[in-house]
Amino acid sequence: MNVVLFSGTTEGRRLSRALAELGAGVTVCVATQYGREEQGEAPGVTVLSGRMDEGAMARTVAGADLCVDATHPYAVQASETIRAACEETDTPLLRLLRAACPVPAGAEVFASARSAADWLKGTQGNILLTTGAKELALFAPLGGERLYPRVLPLASSLEACAAAGVPSSHILALQGPFSRELNEALIRQYHIAWLVTKDGGKAGGFEEKALAARAAGAKLILIRRPQEDGLSYGDVLQRCREMMGCG
Repeated sequence: MNVVLFSGTTEGRRLSRALAELGAGVTVCVATQYGREEQGEAPGVTVLSGRMDEGAMARTVAGADLCVDATHPYAVQASETIRAACEETDTPLLRLLRAACPVPAGAEVFASARSAADWLKGTQGNILLTTGAKELALFAPLGGERLYPRVLPLASSLEACAAAGVPSSHILALQGPFSRELNEALIRQYHIAWLVTKDGGKAGGFEEKALAARAAGAKLILIRRPQEDGLSYGDVLQRCREMMGCG
């Protein structure tokens, strides 16, 4: 059985190795070189890195027995493109969903990063941004002096921070996972009043951020996860086992 796996998540990495151990030929697609490094190497697993449009995705999944979308819960555009590519090539598709976390009491919840940034215009105090570099521009109007972005240690991340007017001393270029203790220390060190996050689930360290914010007195700003249908890691793996005749 040949499986194409669009990944970049903890669950995707686990699934690629589990399927390879069952004897499947697995092609893992990640968007960046950083994703390739995180994926690592494993017998039976081929890794392709680089962003793909629908045409490239269609060429990649064509002829595969199965495609699994294990991209991040907030990667809406990527999931839509993967779905379109699979429909074009009649490739079976499974969506692997990461379980959501309960919304902590007292959190301010918004439908998008833009709406969260607009609401924060009416506030004061330092802001710890843990939503990545891609949406930094939306928060730039708040003033770089208020922003403390936690981003991956990549040149592109530093460029995004500079474009948003964030002082170098405010850039937290770190690679997770992050413990509750480290989150709390950062909140206290930089006198953070607002912690902006997405619900990345347990694997994404959401609970550690929520607990740290509460302990250190920062207000949690949560960007709501998009609604979608899919299967858990265990259910996807079981479906694959059944397709391979492993029971």
